[in-house]
This record gives sequence, structure tokens and C-alpha cells, in this order.
Amino acid sequence: MKQPVNHAPARFWPLVGFATLAGMRSQSAPAFLTHLLTHQPNPNLARSPLRFMQKPLVATGFKLLAAGEIVTDKLPAAPNRTAPPVLLGRLLSGALVGATWYKSRHGSAWGGAALGGAVAVAATFASFALRMGVSRAAGLPVALVGVGEDALVLAGGAALLRAQKPPQGRAL
Repeated sequence: MKQPVNHAPARFWPLVGFATLAGMRSQSAPAFLTHLLTHQPNPNLARSPLRFMQKPLVATGFKLLAAGEIVTDKLPAAPNRTAPPVLLGRLLSGALVGATWYKSRHGSAWGGAALGGAVAVAATFASFALRMGVSRAAGLPVALVGVGEDALVLAGGAALLRAQKPPQGRAL
């Protein structure tokens, strides 16, 4: 008798990665996930309201938003990431990638949204504390430390994409 496949680790850990990116740079997580899904479409999303996350135009839009966020994050007028409207955006970004990821991996979109939102909020506060702490300890401008954070987000997102196994043997 064939044993059922446990999809939980394949859902959980990548979701934590995507949601952490959402907490650091809100648009980076959907940019990376839509990139993955346009190259590796998932049949579990085909009839889902989340199917738009597999559209090339959506992926391009999120990539443009992510690039804009990287630039505007360094501006003196940029709001604090823990300010309620900004924090809400990060929570929603984490929820979107969480719902999409869990749904694509045979899980509950609602459960993925809840977990993704929670991880994104936690990552928002953790990355903010880290950024401010490094800035203070090293005597560096916060914006310069933000460039390092950008590099970490880009490297982390790229590593997360490389770690995903393509369905039916397709390469990314």
C-alpha cells in the first residue's frame, strides 16, 4: 500500500522564506513568487482565484514595484516600515504569498495566508531592529545599511527560487 505524501515541509519552509522577504521588502516576495510561477505554472492554482499569480504581466508588475521599493526605501521621506499602513502592506504581501504558496502545494489558502501574514509581520520588526542596530553599532547611515538589506533580500530570494523543485521535471 502506497503511503500518502507529506506536503507539510514543502509548504512550510518555503513559505517562511517568502514571508520573511515580504517583511523585509514587501514587493520582493510576490515578485520572486510570481517569477517562479510563470516559469513553473502550478495546476493547483489553475481554477483558483490566485491563478493571476502565474501571469507574466503580474510578475512584471511585481518586479517593477519591487525595484521601485528598493529605491524609495532609501529616501529620507520614506515612512517607517513599522508604521501601521506600511506594516499592513507587509502583512498583506505575506498573506498573498502564503495563500498562493500553500494553495499551490496542496494546502489551505487561508492557512497559508494566516501563516504568511504572521511571519511577514515578525520579519518586519526583526529586520527593522537589525537594520537600526547595525546602523548604530557600525556608525553607518541607515540608508547604507538598507543597501546591504537589499542585497540580502535579492540573494535570499534567488536562493529560495533555486531550491524549488520544478513540477514534472521542468527547469526554472
